[in-house]
Amino acid sequence: MKKYKGIWPVVPTVFDDHGNLDLEGQKRTLDFLIDQKVDGACILANYSEQFSLSDDERNLLQKVCINHVAGRMPLIVTISHFSTKIACERAKSALAEGASIVMAMPPYHGALLKGSPKQILDHFKEMGDVGIPIMLQDAPLSGVPLSVPLLAELAQNIEMLQLFKIESTGAAEKIHNLLKLADQHIEGPFDGEEGITLYADLEAGATGSMTSALIPDLIRPVITSFLTGSKSSAREQYGAVLPIINHENRQCGFRATKEAMVEGGIIKSSYCRHPIERLRPQARDLLMELLKIQDPAVLSWGK
Repeated sequence: MKKYKGIWPVVPTVFDDHGNLDLEGQKRTLDFLIDQKVDGACILANYSEQFSLSDDERNLLQKVCINHVAGRMPLIVTISHFSTKIACERAKSALAEGASIVMAMPPYHGALLKGSPKQILDHFKEMGDVGIPIMLQDAPLSGVPLSVPLLAELAQNIEMLQLFKIESTGAAEKIHNLLKLADQHIEGPFDGEEGITLYADLEAGATGSMTSALIPDLIRPVITSFLTGSKSSAREQYGAVLPIINHENRQCGFRATKEAMVEGGIIKSSYCRHPIERLRPQARDLLMELLKIQDPAVLSWGK
């Protein structure tokens, strides 16, 4: 069994209705996830709207989140940056403040400026020298093609690169082929994309998933059942929540978690910074309808 497994949700960044950080709301989201017995969580990720935060806000959120969690669950800090120097500085800061893992995408900027395979290898080698476990995020957002042989080479040559979050097209096949080449070097084969291909990815060898923070209490049993050999239970549990996951992934994005957390009294505002628009009312209504069928903790935890 791999060292890293289970569900590690992305923590949303909480704003007030004016777009300012709501640190008390931020702490409540962390307490909510801890109460759901998640295996860990990730801050400052794309689903945390990291692209809308200033450097000062990033630093403040990292400090507040790590200090508030105080070791009650492992925290992954996202450190993605085009500059290797800045990514390494972020890794050092996360390690010094008590993060368990850092997560990074390959270097890219915009649609056309992308690291070559050698640049990507050097980028992660320098991060590895910091001395904190690394999760590589293979996500469509970067636009950087990461072949299975390149990912295997990274795993085989960088001791601290122990986790891979595969959420590119054909994730299950990619996880399967990556493990064929570098299984002994990988301690955490994960998927993402809200778990929309979770069952296939588990069959391919994934041991964990980085979903949103919407329904961790409903998705965690799918993973636990599968990893303990109860595949029929895992399929049934997954089938029950798949309509929610599909609606979140295809219609709502990261806005779904915030809307549900407002409904459940966890946070006060579902605000996302411009140019992100509010969720269409019909999409929100259908989200609530689908959630209420399964009665997840997010709808009642804060009431």
